[in-house]
Amino acid sequence: MGSGDSKKKNKRKHKFPIRVQFSLIFIACMAGILALCIFANTVLLERFYQNEKLTIIKDAYKMVYELVDDSAYKGTEQEKELDEISVVNNVSIIIVDSGSETLYVSMNCERDMEFVLLGYIFGKESQIENVDVIEKNDDYTIRKVFGNGQDYIEMVGRFSEGVSFLMRIPMSNIEESAAVANRFFIYVCVLGAVVGAIVIRVVTKRLTKPIEELNSISEKMVNLDFNARYTGHHVNEIGVLGDNMNKLSESLEHSISELKTANIELQKDIKKKEELDKLRQEFIANVSHELKTPLAIIQGYAEGLKDGISDDPESMQYYCEVIIDEAGKMNNMVKQFLNLNQLEYGSDKTVMERFDITALVRNYIESAGMLAKQDDIKIIFECDEDIFAWGDEYKAEEVLTNYFSNAVHYCQADINGEKYIKIDIHRTDNRIRISVFNTGSPIPEDSLPRLWDKFYKVDKARTREYGGSGVGLSIVKAIQENMRMGYGVENKESGVVFWYELEGSEYAN
Repeated sequence: MGSGDSKKKNKRKHKFPIRVQFSLIFIACMAGILALCIFANTVLLERFYQNEKLTIIKDAYKMVYELVDDSAYKGTEQEKELDEISVVNNVSIIIVDSGSETLYVSMNCERDMEFVLLGYIFGKESQIENVDVIEKNDDYTIRKVFGNGQDYIEMVGRFSEGVSFLMRIPMSNIEESAAVANRFFIYVCVLGAVVGAIVIRVVTKRLTKPIEELNSISEKMVNLDFNARYTGHHVNEIGVLGDNMNKLSESLEHSISELKTANIELQKDIKKKEELDKLRQEFIANVSHELKTPLAIIQGYAEGLKDGISDDPESMQYYCEVIIDEAGKMNNMVKQFLNLNQLEYGSDKTVMERFDITALVRNYIESAGMLAKQDDIKIIFECDEDIFAWGDEYKAEEVLTNYFSNAVHYCQADINGEKYIKIDIHRTDNRIRISVFNTGSPIPEDSLPRLWDKFYKVDKARTREYGGSGVGLSIVKAIQENMRMGYGVENKESGVVFWYELEGSEYAN
């Protein structure tokens, strides 16, 4: 998925932040509560209110019924109890006997109640207008009376022995009360919504801040940025989530770091394998090329012997010497190839030890000096001081051997007619430099950097003449680079100098 799609998704994701969602939920709840209150006031309040009044008047009827008796009205104890029932329940009560004589009238009894009761006794209640009968049985009738600005719940009926009663309880204008209550609720809800919006903004900001922080951290984790950490100190589920996010971030960072490291190592291994394959192919091609000439010579001379080209013993001796010489060259070449292969592929171990480099050079000159004397080459080595170095003594001697062998084969007389090889040892900044100089022609400048390449030969004919394989200096390069020491070649006025370095030692035996 492209970055454009990701941005669009983020926009959709943040179109309604959680803070806004909380606010909308709160407002929706307030609106729902307000609508429910208005509905209850408008539709249910009047019925509820009427049922409450019915309950009151029925309870009052039960209490009055228990007190009603023809003989009960001769005293005042029953009147006090009836007065208490009337006051407590706000019920107007009037009771008459069978002769229409008034037995009891409550203090809050209205004037028309006597006429209403008499109308009931004489069967004229059906003539009353604006009346809704709510309940009717053999003992009483409950009805709602609509007056001029005042409504009532009336209960009219007869007790035993012809005693009649009328009880009335006033009802307020429920519709008007409901309208007032609705307006009040609207005002309260609006005010509550304003106050609630402020409170909800403060509260949601505090609640959503850690959530937004976690969201920001998760977005950075998506982009593989694991430096962000949750810094909150909540002890609730958000705090636990933040701690888990931090642990997840650390775990992912560690895992990705390991993957990247493994990927880098894998790339290195792949690159190294490719380089090794390339080197192996080059090595095989070069070895094949180098071995082709001596093999052809050996084959040619061997076939000549087989075919009896010459029966002369001297000629046969010559043929055999050529075959032996070429076989020796091949053997030496193969050894050098194997040595170089071990050095380049890391299978050859370097043994670091402290040794006397002066003694090494001196001993080598004594053993290899015959090569130089055969060509009338003078060897100069004027170091009498014992100089100690750190390194692989065997490999240090091998480097010297390659340099000295090249010097012998390429040594030529200078302008004074002298042919000599000069070996020097110098100290430079805790380094010991061994240099091998030979008189002769300088090496072309464009060939100097390529001398260390495998199988590179400046003068192929001459190299072939003395049996060189073209890998001697490559071996020098591999040895010195394995020991992390310097090496090089320079043209001088009357010849060429090759040098290499070893780590110096501060003390002598």
